[in-house]
Amino acid sequence: MKKSSYKAIIERSKDAYWAFIPELEGVNGVGETVQEAKQSMLEGLSLQQELGNLSNHAYIITYHFDVESLLNYFKGILTNAAFERLTGINQMQMSHYANGLKKPRKAQRQKIERALHQLADELNCIHL
Repeated sequence: MKKSSYKAIIERSKDAYWAFIPELEGVNGVGETVQEAKQSMLEGLSLQQELGNLSNHAYIITYHFDVESLLNYFKGILTNAAFERLTGINQMQMSHYANGLKKPRKAQRQKIERALHQLADELNCIHL
């Protein structure tokens, strides 16, 4: 089965989270949480398929977050202390990023991304 690959952007605005696929007009979503925004966007993707505006085959979506949205999305799973252990970035700095008080430089964003991918790789190797 053929699969399409799409890049979805997740961002936080002052009032809500937004999810959208830049190359697909009309495929976007909004919500009070990242999960709501993602679900809304996926409903828009399904609607575009039903209308025949997109091929009706399977798709793979990669999510590209701004750091504030990412940290808030995983807040209940990974604490600032956990992020500090994973990335080496101190908890206070992570708190500033999560609250939108500061924006991380590119090197810091890459450090966070690498640490999360490394954690995912390790988790993927676990068998119980």
